[in-house]
Amino acid sequence: MVFIFFGLSNYNSNNSLKDFFIGNRELPWYLSMFSIVATETSVLTFISVPGLAYRGDWTFLQLPIGYILGRVIVAQVLLPLYYNEGVISIYEVVGNKFGQKMQKLSSGLFLVTRVLADGIRFLATAVIIQAITSWDIHFSVLLIGICTIIYSFSGGIKSIIWIDALQFIIYFFSGLIVIFIVLNKFNYQNIFNILAQENKTTIFDFSGNPFFHSMNFVSAILGGAIFSIASHGTDYMMVQRCLACPDLKSAKKAMIGSGFFVFVQFFIFLFAGSLIYVFYNGMQIQKDREFSQFIIDSVPIGLKGVILAGVISAAMSTLSSSINSLSSTVAIDWLKTKSNQLFKIRSLTIFWGIVLMLIAIVFDEGDEAIVLVGFKIASYTYGGLLMLFLATKITFIRNSKILLIAFITSLASVFIFDQLKISWTWLVFLSTIVGLTVSIVFETFIKKNE
Repeated sequence: MVFIFFGLSNYNSNNSLKDFFIGNRELPWYLSMFSIVATETSVLTFISVPGLAYRGDWTFLQLPIGYILGRVIVAQVLLPLYYNEGVISIYEVVGNKFGQKMQKLSSGLFLVTRVLADGIRFLATAVIIQAITSWDIHFSVLLIGICTIIYSFSGGIKSIIWIDALQFIIYFFSGLIVIFIVLNKFNYQNIFNILAQENKTTIFDFSGNPFFHSMNFVSAILGGAIFSIASHGTDYMMVQRCLACPDLKSAKKAMIGSGFFVFVQFFIFLFAGSLIYVFYNGMQIQKDREFSQFIIDSVPIGLKGVILAGVISAAMSTLSSSINSLSSTVAIDWLKTKSNQLFKIRSLTIFWGIVLMLIAIVFDEGDEAIVLVGFKIASYTYGGLLMLFLATKITFIRNSKILLIAFITSLASVFIFDQLKISWTWLVFLSTIVGLTVSIVFETFIKKNE
């Protein structure tokens, strides 16, 4: 209710398209940074990351190391491009060089990716809320979805980023609560001896073929870096937070700082998962239910309420961000909405909120950790997007028809690599290389025959 009231109180602060979608570039960098972290990790951190540590070790922590490297590159290469061109939707950059069709193509791919990936995240929320409260999954989806739509519709990106920052604090401390409870039940030395003896604290994994083992050191670091360049450089939902900063320097701080906070956050929840493993003495628990099972069994009622608030907050942060960014992309890249058409803009938030709720309701959990399913969905499309944005930086790539062929080839290559069982951490990198290679080869061939 607090979030809804805050959103409603900011209803009249949005007087233009720029206000509603990038906060008129007036938001502090640290709020944007927290909003990035809250948006990207979401409730998947709650249910899947502790489970990875419970069933395995801390090798997943290699990914956020790569994330930091990737965000430094985004800050130095892509953010200056967006600020120099003064865009609201980053896909305008593609349109400025290659035309409206390519702009719509890139933004359309973003729409598909966000709807599917965030539908998965929304499902993850319903899973853990059902485990803690015994509420029906569909009821959980509808309750959270309607509340989020209300404050997204009313307050725009300003309210969303402020609320994201608060939500980040709530669910971050939820992880610390679990750690505190377990550490108070056991002798510290015994806990770490058990974890060490069973190799539960291993971070760096040099085993296996890096092309087929996603948590191999090379695969995870390089894959994490490239994935982060794509996700935080070409995915509007993430870049939008940086565009809300007053200047490029502030945007860079928000982008790079988010990488370090994600690393700390993943460590907290992996550590929590390991402690829960000790608490249950390695008892087999249903996949992605380890964290929620501990909450049900061992967290006092009052603190259980805090953690539930953290789960719901995590869900809302991602959902509200997704709703606003999807609406922005359609309004700017597809409908060419005028700055003062706020009713149309707000109507789009309702539409996308409903779409995301429907995806969450109909999607099946499957057998794989939900966090990895979310990553895989994005991996199928991010390579093509990254290829398009890199092409805007390569001066001799000018032919939009050739770029379209390269784009389609890039997307098709992902399915081939996937059939070859190449690790998902390589999909973005390899499909980007394929797309750029095709584009460069065709451009060179045409120039030679002119």
